[in-house]
Amino acid sequence: MVDKSMATGVRIKKRRSKEGNYLAVGTSRPEVQLWDVQQQKRLRNMTSHSARVGSLCCNHYLLSSGSRSGHIHHHNVRVAEHHVATLSGHSQEVCGLRWSPDGRHLASGGNDNLVNVWPSAALEAGWVPLQTFTQHQGAVKALAWCPWQSNILATGGGTSDRHIHIWNVCSGACMNAVDAHSQVCSILWSSHHKELISGHGFAHNQLVIWKYSTMVKVAELKGHTAQVLSLAMSPDGATVALAAADETLHMWRCFELDPAWRREREKASAIKSSHIHQSIC
Repeated sequence: MVDKSMATGVRIKKRRSKEGNYLAVGTSRPEVQLWDVQQQKRLRNMTSHSARVGSLCCNHYLLSSGSRSGHIHHHNVRVAEHHVATLSGHSQEVCGLRWSPDGRHLASGGNDNLVNVWPSAALEAGWVPLQTFTQHQGAVKALAWCPWQSNILATGGGTSDRHIHIWNVCSGACMNAVDAHSQVCSILWSSHHKELISGHGFAHNQLVIWKYSTMVKVAELKGHTAQVLSLAMSPDGATVALAAADETLHMWRCFELDPAWRREREKASAIKSSHIHQSIC
C-alpha cells in the first residue's frame, strides 16, 4: 500500500476505517495520510502535528491522531480544513487511542503513564478530560472498550507496571486490577463471550485469556519469541490474529464460535448450495 521509497526511515502507524475502504497512516515526518484501499491510492496528506504520529483511531468521519508531542488532533476527513480540535492532556507521547463503540468517548494512553477519557464533543469549558486515571506505573499503549458495556474500559501498562485495569469511566471507579507479570502491549475483548485477551512483551511474550469481571486467568498461550504488538478479532469472533515484533503473524483459535454466527453461515451455505444445484439442473 505504501511504496518503499516513502516508507524508508518513516515510523508508520496504520488504522483502517470501520467500513474497510480507507486506511489512515501516521508517519514521523510528521503527517497523517489517508489512502483508498481498493484503488491503492493516497487521497490526501494532513499536516498539523509537530512530532511523529504513533497512534490513530477513527469515529466515522472523525479521525483522531496522537503525537510524540503529547497532543491529540481531531481531523474531519470530509473537509479541506481538516484539523478541527487539539486535545492537550499528556506530557509525553500518546501511545494508544481508542474510541468507544457508541462513539461517545475517546480513551488515550500516554508514555506519561496516564489514561485520559475524553468526550466526543467539547464541553463549555473546552476540551478537557472527563476522567484521568493515574494508577499505572508504566506507559499505557493497550486500550480496549467492552463491546456490551460502553462505559467499561480495559487498560494495560508497560514493563514497569504490567497491570491490567478495568474502569467504569462514568463513575471513575477501578472495578478490578490484575498483575499480568509481563509488559501489556494490547488488549482485545471477545465479542461473544465475557472474556478478554491480552498480548504481552517482556518477559514472557505470551497471550492470556481472562474471565470478566473476576479477571481469573482462563488460558495462557506461549511460544512467541518477541512482544505481541497488536491483536485483531476475526468477524466470527473465534480467531485472534496477532502481529509480533519478530515480524511474524499468528492465528489463534481463542474462543468458541458464536451460535448465531454459525447458524447464519450454515444458512448462507445452504442457499449457495441450492443455487448451484439449480444451475446444474
